[in-house]
Amino acid sequence: MARKVVVHSNAKRLVQVAAVAILAAATLTGLKKASQWWRAPREVPETMAVAAAPAAMSAATNVLAGRSSVIDADTLEVHGTRIRLEGVDAPESSQRCGTADKEWACGQQAALALSNWIAERPVTCHPKGKDRYQRVLARCFVGNDDLQAWLVSNGWALAYRQYSTDYVAAEQHAQAARVGMWRSEFVPPWEWRKR
Repeated sequence: MARKVVVHSNAKRLVQVAAVAILAAATLTGLKKASQWWRAPREVPETMAVAAAPAAMSAATNVLAGRSSVIDADTLEVHGTRIRLEGVDAPESSQRCGTADKEWACGQQAALALSNWIAERPVTCHPKGKDRYQRVLARCFVGNDDLQAWLVSNGWALAYRQYSTDYVAAEQHAQAARVGMWRSEFVPPWEWRKR
């Protein structure tokens, strides 16, 4: 009885190894359909092109977009670029609010609230310039929601009137509703930093 011998060429083995590597990488990065990597459409929609741009900033559109990390409640990082949220000032990470007998970590709470609200959703920021620390000053959005307006209207930041009056109405709403920092006593962040 003759035995059948199967010979695999190096090219065929390379393709098999590459396919396994792609599937493993897709699993690790959380892609639901690994086949998206090799069956990508010939034309990429504009919204996907901006979000997937490795440099994070498109020179043509002047937009920073992608997943963000919350540094503190008024500073984000998108693809390694620090972004200072324009027009608002939030408590510093180590800032505490309340009275001596009933203090709470309002700076940490503000950052956590923002991080929880953004969750895994992409952030889109429109740069306006740079601050004195060379961070990009920008107005940012999560979908169609103005990120700064959300922060201020939920009491986690104040309108930074020295630079903008865009969020004064949102601040008045938060103060009237006694949400976020407005539920207790606090020192405005710009004054707290002078201490």
